[in-house]
Parts: sequence; structure tokens; C-alpha cells
Amino acid sequence: VQLQASGGGLVQPGGSLRLSCAASGIIGSTSAMGWYRQAPGKQRELVARIISGHVPNYADSVKGRFTISRDNAKNTVYLQMNSLKPEDTAVYYCNAVYRLSNYWGQGTQVTVSS
Repeated sequence: VQLQASGGGLVQPGGSLRLSCAASGIIGSTSAMGWYRQAPGKQRELVARIISGHVPNYADSVKGRFTISRDNAKNTVYLQMNSLKPEDTAVYYCNAVYRLSNYWGQGTQVTVSS
């Protein structure tokens, strides 16, 4: 299983970015996909997660600004990030749970700065 993330970059405060993560090597579908982030000097934290048949869950810090969605046919998960703040700056990692194992993407840098 491989996860390929894309969509990071530099954006001004208040701007938007959309992250994508495509999973390959999957037979059927993943049970869960999500996004985590890690800022310098901080632990990796959950940003948003979507489990098949369940309502997505979000970190309190991103509720109302970020939206996670998935395309099961493509085994792809998206993270629409709006109203970005400097504190959203981090490396964002895609995560997938497949057959009880955790898989991670390579990380994509998101920098929010004027």
C-alpha cells in the first residue's frame, strides 16, 4: 500500500488549500482515511478522519474551517482547508487504515504566512 499526497504549499492567512491523497495497492477499500499534521517541535496530531459509514471527526482547532471527504472508487481522500491561520503551518500526513494496518504518506508542507 502506498499513499501519495499532494496539494501543499505557501498561502497567506485567510487563504485556502486543498490536499489530496491517493492510496494504491488497495483491494476493495480502506476502512479509514485521514490527515494528521506535525508542526516543528510538536507532536503529530489528528486533523481530520473519515471512517466508512461514519460522520467525519475533526480536531477542535479546525472545525468549521476544514472539510474532509473521500472518493471510495478512487481510494482518495481530500482535505479542503479554508480560512487558514499561521498556526496551521505544519507538515500534513495522509493516513489510511487497511486490513487493520496503518499506512502513512510522505507528508506535504503547508505554510501559512504573509
